[in-house]
Amino acid sequence: MDLHLFAHYCLGTTGRKASCVTENCTTDPLKKMVDRLANSEANARRINVVESCFGTAGQPLAIEGRVLIGEGVLTKLCRKKPKARQFFLFNDILVYGNIVIQKKKYNKQHIIPLENVTIDSIPDDGDLRNGWLIKTPTKSFAVYAATATEKSEWMNHINKCVYDLISKSGKTPNSEHAAVWIPDSEAPTCMRCKKVKFTPVNRRHHCRKCGFVVCGPCSEKKFLLPNQSSKAVRVCDFCYDCLSSGDLPACQPGRSDSLSSSPKMANHMSDDDDEDSSD
Repeated sequence: MDLHLFAHYCLGTTGRKASCVTENCTTDPLKKMVDRLANSEANARRINVVESCFGTAGQPLAIEGRVLIGEGVLTKLCRKKPKARQFFLFNDILVYGNIVIQKKKYNKQHIIPLENVTIDSIPDDGDLRNGWLIKTPTKSFAVYAATATEKSEWMNHINKCVYDLISKSGKTPNSEHAAVWIPDSEAPTCMRCKKVKFTPVNRRHHCRKCGFVVCGPCSEKKFLLPNQSSKAVRVCDFCYDCLSSGDLPACQPGRSDSLSSSPKMANHMSDDDDEDSSD
């Protein structure tokens, strides 16, 4: 599958040469190309095609000044197993969805404002190669590209878009991000009390603040985390006490950053179409 980067240059992900849709696209700076494409018919057509592929279930994507930078298939590491997802990089948002029919139909559209995004590279480990972590206040997850070159260019373009947005708005770069859930397989027992062993009866639950795998008795309380939900969500007792007392640094998600140095921890990261919302 080829990765098309419309606004700068195009790359192949499996050894095939990708076609370029703009002249001199290997030399023009990204910002110049974005400015040139912003009100072009070609850009409008591409965005219309994306909207059509998501159908009525997707949100409208065409707004003034929005440019489709590129698109491609990345492997997103979900809670149960890695899954192919179609990603679309715009100059202000990142959109992805499930692939129903390649280049024709996608569903479960997700839209991430780029000004809230930070990314970190994940070292290669075995079959998990060419990956990086996408961190947002609402959700954090890992994706993997087919080649190191594709990874580098995805990361460079995302970082450039984020930088341009932050520079233009004058906002402070986002420093808060959601915890990455610890994989079920990494926790045979509760990570808080260290006593309860998980079984089909004693189910695993995830604290929405720290991402730890905890037992029911250690996570009976809920707390409002506005970035994640409009309703109070399950948190472990430790995080609940920290949040209630205002001691926020003590319950900051420490494990999500550890993914950058421990890619195995990413192999069962949560995804909206996998996780049990009651957990």
